[in-house]
Amino acid sequence: MIKRANKYNGSKNVPDGWAVRELGDLLVKLSNGLTYDTSETVGLPVTRIETISSGVIDLSRVGHVSCDRDIDHYRMEKGDLLFSHINSLLQIGKVAYYDSDGVLYHGMNLLLLRCDKSICSKYLYYLLMTPYMKCVFRSIAKPAVNQASISTSDLKRVNVILPNLCEQEKIVNCIELWDLAIEKQSALIEKLRLRKRALMRQLLTGKKRLLGFTDKWKTVKLGEVAERVTRKNEENNQNVVTISAQHGFISQTEFFNKSIASETLDGYFLVKKDEFCYNKSYSNGYPMGVIKRLKTFDKAVVTTLYICFRLKNCIRIDIDFFEQYCESGILNRELVKVANEGGRAHGLLNVTPSDFFNMHTTMPGIEEQQSIASVLINADKEIGLARSTLAAMQSQKRGLMQQLLTGKKRIK
Repeated sequence: MIKRANKYNGSKNVPDGWAVRELGDLLVKLSNGLTYDTSETVGLPVTRIETISSGVIDLSRVGHVSCDRDIDHYRMEKGDLLFSHINSLLQIGKVAYYDSDGVLYHGMNLLLLRCDKSICSKYLYYLLMTPYMKCVFRSIAKPAVNQASISTSDLKRVNVILPNLCEQEKIVNCIELWDLAIEKQSALIEKLRLRKRALMRQLLTGKKRLLGFTDKWKTVKLGEVAERVTRKNEENNQNVVTISAQHGFISQTEFFNKSIASETLDGYFLVKKDEFCYNKSYSNGYPMGVIKRLKTFDKAVVTTLYICFRLKNCIRIDIDFFEQYCESGILNRELVKVANEGGRAHGLLNVTPSDFFNMHTTMPGIEEQQSIASVLINADKEIGLARSTLAAMQSQKRGLMQQLLTGKKRIK
């Protein structure tokens, strides 16, 4: 017998005019998906767990099923919900809304929820996304070795409170306004990001020059302006980090949810603020690895698989310019020449330190470097401000949903 984590205590928890219903009574269909050969690469599109991993239905991450099978029963309809009932305990209960009239079939390891006429399917989608319902799903999930699962019978018995259909639709319209604003803000961020990438391609290659600069750029070896850092962690610093393409230097426990470092850290490299590390592993958008500058910590401990270095104390190179230069991916053209694609160590590109520091780079004089860096840093600040606005909007939407979907705040 499952513990009813969401059992409402009399009328005091139910707003006036709202009703307590079991989820199963609101659905005309609650079913498992069809089984299929996951190795198939052609055929009709069919959902898989990865299809909703981002919280929406991602049609670029579907499987395929043979066209000669009778699978009409599994064809999805606009307004259907996909529910992750087999997943890790943290991911269990993830839900996505199908807002299309296109052809898509419901695959295994996801439940399909189709609403009856007493509930707006978009309202149920928003309701199931609330933190409260996530807690409910975790409370009824049956944990296994590597994942948890929710049975259809247990899911049907989950209690929800809901207003009449008219109020449901008003709540949905209100939340959708926030969704639209968030979508527009996300599009703005993407435009700013693409604009900055275009600026980098123009300014960091000399294709476009800032006013007042006409001197010829010089080609130098990386080793002429930078030197390798092989400082061992003799002070037993415990700040073990990894280098992420999206986050830069980030604590291993934060990035992996655990430490993957050895118990003894004295054999690791110790890098200091404003030094650089080259992570030779491929990541999305960084096919030849990523070079990041340590800015968030005074000191950090990294694996010796990274190539660590610092800029030489000279007047030939500006550190902000060099950071932007590395981020632009221009060095990929040189890295392709020296990387041994056939031999990878620990999943990393086989780029030796000597080859790395013998790579050539072309750069302007120090004053032009500083001017270029200033333009690109301002572009970064604009993107950062837009992202902060987006985060605030998303937080406000979550608060609004919590108020509207529980009846704490009513729409007139």
